[in-house]
Amino acid sequence: MSGRKIKNMEEFAAVSGISRPTVSKYFNDPDSVRVTTRARIEAALDQYDYRPNVFAVNQNRRLTKIVGIVVPYLADPFFGEIARNVEQSCIAAGLSPILFSSHGDASYEADILDNLRGLRPAGVLLAPLGRSSTRSVVESFCKEVPTVLFDSYIDEIGEDFVGSNNDQSIALIVEYLCRTGEPPCLFEMATPSNPNSNKRRAAYIKAMESHGHPVNVVKAAGVGWDFEAIGCREGGRAIAEGLFSTNTILCSNDRLAIGLLAAAYQRGLRVGRGSGHALRIAGHDDHPFARYTCPPLTTVSQDYKAISRKSVAALLERIEGGGDAGDRRSILVEGKLVMRDSA
Repeated sequence: MSGRKIKNMEEFAAVSGISRPTVSKYFNDPDSVRVTTRARIEAALDQYDYRPNVFAVNQNRRLTKIVGIVVPYLADPFFGEIARNVEQSCIAAGLSPILFSSHGDASYEADILDNLRGLRPAGVLLAPLGRSSTRSVVESFCKEVPTVLFDSYIDEIGEDFVGSNNDQSIALIVEYLCRTGEPPCLFEMATPSNPNSNKRRAAYIKAMESHGHPVNVVKAAGVGWDFEAIGCREGGRAIAEGLFSTNTILCSNDRLAIGLLAAAYQRGLRVGRGSGHALRIAGHDDHPFARYTCPPLTTVSQDYKAISRKSVAALLERIEGGGDAGDRRSILVEGKLVMRDSA
C-alpha cells in the first residue's frame, strides 16, 4: 500500500483510472461491474489507503441496504437477546443492520429517528418505548421511512407490528397456575414502561374470570426500567402488607419476578411447588436469566427467533413493495409454557 491517503471517491477514481460512476457502482454492488474492471478497482484498493464513507455514499443512493434497529433499553439482556436475533436475521437477508438503544429516554429515541433519516436506510425495525414515546415524532418518521414495530406497539403507527400474543400466553400460564395450585394474583408496575403490561393485565383479568376466580392486581410503585429493584422493594412491601390474596403470584415480566424472588428470600419465604413452600412465583418472557434464578423461574417464553424472523420478513415486504404492502398487520407469535421450580 502506498503512503498516499485518498480523501474521497472522486480522487480514488482519478488515481485508479476508472470513471467515478463505475467506482460508485462497484461499491454499491461489486458483482454489478465486469470482472476485469472489478480486478482493477480491487488492485487500486490494495495500493491506496482508501475506503468509502458509507454514510456519504448513502446520501447519493436512492435505496441502501442499511436497516436501523432501535430497542428501548439495550442494557436489559432481554432486548440484547432479541436485538442479536434481529441483527442475524437482517444479515441473513443481505441487509446491513445498525443497532441503536434509546435507553428508556423519549428525547433520545427522537434523536435516533432523526439521525436515521440522514442515513436514508432501506427501512427500520423499531421497538418503541411506547407509553413515553413522543407519538408525533414516531408517527412522522414512520410515514417517511418503511418501519415495522416489534415487541411493543403504538396504536395505528408503523406499517406492521410483530410481537407476542399476550392473550394466548397469559391465558396459558393462568390456566396452568390455577390447575396446579391456588389461583394467581397479578404483580405489575403501577406505571408501565412497556405497552405489553396493559395487554397482559387485560388478558389476566379475562383468564381469571373465565376460570371463575376473583381478580387481584397488585401494583408496584416506581417509574423506569430498573424492574428488579422495583420488584424487590415493592414486592417486599406487598408481602408485608398482605396484599397478595393467594400464595401464587404471576408477575407481568420476568425482571419483576426476579426482584420478587429476592424479596421472598430476604423474608425467609421458600418459593416453589409442594408442601413446605410459602409462595409460588411465575413470570413472562423467559428472560435469559430466568433459568438461573433460585429457584429457576416458571414463565412463558417469547419466541425471540420467530419474532425476529417475522419482523425482518415484514420489513422486506414493505421495502420490496416500495413501502406499500397492503394494510397494517398485527403479526402475533404464540408463547410456550416453561415449567421450572418456582411454580
